[in-house]
Amino acid sequence: MADCIFCKIIAKEIPSNVVYENAHTFAFLDITPIQPGHALVIPKQHYTDLFDAPENLMQELITTAKKIATAIKQATGCDGVNIGMNNGAAAGQAVLHAHMHVIPRNKDDGLRHWPGQKLSSEEMAEMQRKIQARL
Repeated sequence: MADCIFCKIIAKEIPSNVVYENAHTFAFLDITPIQPGHALVIPKQHYTDLFDAPENLMQELITTAKKIATAIKQATGCDGVNIGMNNGAAAGQAVLHAHMHVIPRNKDDGLRHWPGQKLSSEEMAEMQRKIQARL
């Protein structure tokens, strides 16, 4: 896509700190990192999100994300790594080009996890039924 910032980064029209690339995936440091070493893993071909990208490409993305996560853990000495993917504006996706975040984490970094909620066993069973009906 001509107006996609990630497509422009892949095409080297916009500079980035590339950490890895292969035939189908590309990884670079996030310009507004949550932690130093925070990287993005993207497909070289433009897809909007998880729902748009083919399954075999998603497999390649997670394989690349694992490779990048391993390197980040070794390079930063972090205690752990979050790998996440926002899909759609409601989920926090700011750039409409499929991408995974690989974020180094430390036990004392002050970041917190998502707040959980309690559902009744009936609510859980109903959600389970609805999801299974669509698989």
